[in-house]
Amino acid sequence: MGGVPEGHSGWTFLTNHARVLAAIADDPGTRIRDIAARCRLTERAVQKIISDLEQNGYLTHTRQGRSNLYRIEEGTVLRHPADAGLTVAGLLAALDQHENPHETRPRQGAGHGSDGTEESPDEDSMTATKSVHAGRHRVKS
Repeated sequence: MGGVPEGHSGWTFLTNHARVLAAIADDPGTRIRDIAARCRLTERAVQKIISDLEQNGYLTHTRQGRSNLYRIEEGTVLRHPADAGLTVAGLLAALDQHENPHETRPRQGAGHGSDGTEESPDEDSMTATKSVHAGRHRVKS
């Protein structure tokens, strides 16, 4: 095991930070090694990304034995000015909706109501839960 994952040339729609966050949303108890394999990154790159996400308030973790359990902070707003008002929960919900366009389920997190008014989440944070379907991004509020 190990080695450097096969590289990718050209641009992509999602950053490595978004990919790591989505992997954690799918399984909050996932190992860095598994995130690295899924995202096609080195383990060291994943460690750095997780550190970035924690330092900026997007993610926390608690030790459970020899493992970490990650918690995604739902209300944290994305960093880029063009994404003003969009939260991490909104990003993960958009990714989930894209992957599951025919599934219906209750809205999660902050957003806009059908009348255009702002809705706020019931809690400031959420625990990401493992999806029943591999590779899908589910969040539990």
